[in-house]
Amino acid sequence: MLASQRHQYILKKLETSGSVLTNDIIAELKVSPATVRNDLTYLESKNLLKKTYGGALAVEGKQFNYTNFHYRERLNMDLKNAIVDHALQYIHDDQAIALDASTTCLALAERLSNFRRLTVITNGIYTLLALKEMPNVTVIVVGGIATKGSGSIEGVLAQEMLNNISIDVAFFSGHGFNLQSGITDFNFYEVELKRMILKRAKRVIGLMDSSKIGLNSIGSFAKREDIELLITDNRYNQELLQEYINEGVNVEVVEV
Repeated sequence: MLASQRHQYILKKLETSGSVLTNDIIAELKVSPATVRNDLTYLESKNLLKKTYGGALAVEGKQFNYTNFHYRERLNMDLKNAIVDHALQYIHDDQAIALDASTTCLALAERLSNFRRLTVITNGIYTLLALKEMPNVTVIVVGGIATKGSGSIEGVLAQEMLNNISIDVAFFSGHGFNLQSGITDFNFYEVELKRMILKRAKRVIGLMDSSKIGLNSIGSFAKREDIELLITDNRYNQELLQEYINEGVNVEVVEV
């Protein structure tokens, strides 16, 4: 089982029960005690639980729903930051770029203040808020319906607007990436909007931290052949990632 899947399992148990026992996780997931200790230490470092002797407790007031934007924003922040720092080399002044509503693209948006002139197309509410005070960035918001919790605007109302926009580079993240489905996400309506954006882009770059390598979800929006480049990191799932590279996926791995 992947680290991200174990983390989701632990947080789901905390959401329903309020506490977890290390021995129960070991038995149910069939992993080593060291693996569970490392998982609990990592989640505690993200302020998502409180370790106790023999297990962990839920942090009071925390919401662990994976669709919640602020929960996802806390996950693997060091990996996301390294990936977006690397991605900056593919952005140049006077370009029109697209950023989806993912937490990874939000991290990229927060680094755009040093460009002389950019146009950013996005369906991300928090991405819009991060960019709106940058004087040299013009923001075009596409979509239709603001989705509670997810931080995204979704729907097909953007079609006519996008038909008149040419995008130099589109940056996408998602719930997972694998060879069969490409980049996938869990919100079908947002997936449809991402497909529309992809069709208007000259280049497509995937920003996927290594915990997402091998994962799949309900909707595919960027097949492997659509993606010019996948930027990831070297922390998790490196054997599987090497298989993808051997199959011809163009990958740049950031050392973290």
